[in-house]
Order: sequence, then structure tokens, then C-alpha cells
Amino acid sequence: MERHRVASGGPWEERVGYSRAVRVGRRVYVAGTTATLPDGTLVGAGSLEAQARQAFATIERALGTAGARLTDVVRTRAYVTDVSRFEEYARVHGELFRSVRPVATLVEVSRLLGPEMLVEIEVDAEIARRRPSRRRTALPGRASSSRSRRR
Repeated sequence: MERHRVASGGPWEERVGYSRAVRVGRRVYVAGTTATLPDGTLVGAGSLEAQARQAFATIERALGTAGARLTDVVRTRAYVTDVSRFEEYARVHGELFRSVRPVATLVEVSRLLGPEMLVEIEVDAEIARRRPSRRRTALPGRASSSRSRRR
């Protein structure tokens, strides 16, 4: 199967040699994502909730570039530096995935790459087969009405 790589332009991708996301077939894998912008600026210093929102915004863009949506996510993994702040993360995750309900893991770690980073998130998605439009097209020589004919 063909491999499609997605870059976000972040400062570490080229240096470390990884992609923000990789699509293989209908599956999309998004790398651990922090609240760091492509220029290296961290969004939401001190706020786990703000950092989670920014990380998910970056993830959503990567998914979109790969042809997926948040509704295609089947697994989330979050690494937090202070599990006692779980509610901040849970609020954001719940808003985004309440109806999707992917499997989810949250793990406390001693630290992330930068000391001001509070959360790193990764997701796996499987692109759903989109249903074609229900619009009917008339066959040549036939009416396009969906009513049944009476005999």
C-alpha cells in the first residue's frame, strides 16, 4: 500500500526524521502532538486545557490533510505531566469525541520534551467509507421518480 506522509512544518519533524501523520490505506496515524506551533512557540503556557485544544487543532489539520476527520478517530493516547489535572484534558476530549467514543488512554509521565509542555496527544484513525449521495439519477429512457408504478 502507498504511504502518504503529512508534515505540519514543526521544528522537530525534519531534524528527528518523523511525520506529523502517516496514511496507509484507510488508516491514519498521528504522531505525539504538543501545543507547539510551527515556529516553535508553545500555546497555553500553564494551562493543560489550552494546550490540549491546540494539540487537537494541530491533529485535526493533519487528519484533514490525510483525508480523515475527527469522527474517524478510533484511538487517542494522551501523556500528561500531572494526572491530577485530568479534568482539564477530559473537558476538551469530551467536547471533541463525546459522540465518536474512541478507545482512549491517558498516562502520566515525568516530563515531556519541554518543561512547560503539559500534554502530548497522538491519535489513530480509520477513514470511514463515505456513503454516496442518495440522489437518484434517471436511467436513459426512464423517469427519475422514486414512486412505484401501479399496474
